[in-house]
Amino acid sequence: MEDVKKPKRKKKNQVPAGIGLLIVLVVIGIVLAGISPMLSIYWIFGISFGFVLQKARFCFTAAMRDPVLTGSTSLTRAVIVALMLATMGFAAIQYSAVSKGLPIPGNIAPAGIFTAIGATMFGVGMVIAGGCASGTLMRVGEGFVQQWIALVFFIIGSMWGAHDYGWWSKVFFSKSPAVFLPNIFGWAPAFFGQLIVLAILFAVAEWYENKKLGSEEE
Repeated sequence: MEDVKKPKRKKKNQVPAGIGLLIVLVVIGIVLAGISPMLSIYWIFGISFGFVLQKARFCFTAAMRDPVLTGSTSLTRAVIVALMLATMGFAAIQYSAVSKGLPIPGNIAPAGIFTAIGATMFGVGMVIAGGCASGTLMRVGEGFVQQWIALVFFIIGSMWGAHDYGWWSKVFFSKSPAVFLPNIFGWAPAFFGQLIVLAILFAVAEWYENKKLGSEEE
């Protein structure tokens, strides 16, 4: 019997849909600008950030999960580079303020056992959900139903946390130290020490990927 070839589905032309979406985005931006110029700036930034996020496939979950599942550490290294850039940016802003006698800008949060417990719970949850906060928002826009459910519970959890924040602050946060490395080690050791640690992690991640994927190819 001859093999029956299934007819290939014609790809839908998405150009009209893209143009229509662009028009809608521009109209919303104009409406927001009429209310407040800052709203239009937020809108443009949000759209641009979402576009870059989607194209880069940037996700903290994948950065922690891929080395274990696939051996790839490309996203892990991307997160490390982002942390290095953030370290340099925040250090410049904070040191500039301190040198002028101003309060240290930024939210220096207390750390304790609750930090480790919360991080573990969030890490397990985002792996089960298949995405972190940024990855979930990105995949919601792509139409993944599972991420819609995750987003709903993100909102519920945030509202619950905000409702009980006073209790957590009174029982745990107010009794825990706020860790700010420059106050402990000094500005130079804290700044360069953090960059060195991140650089070491980057090198380890690259070595791990080469070893893991190289051994699978042999």
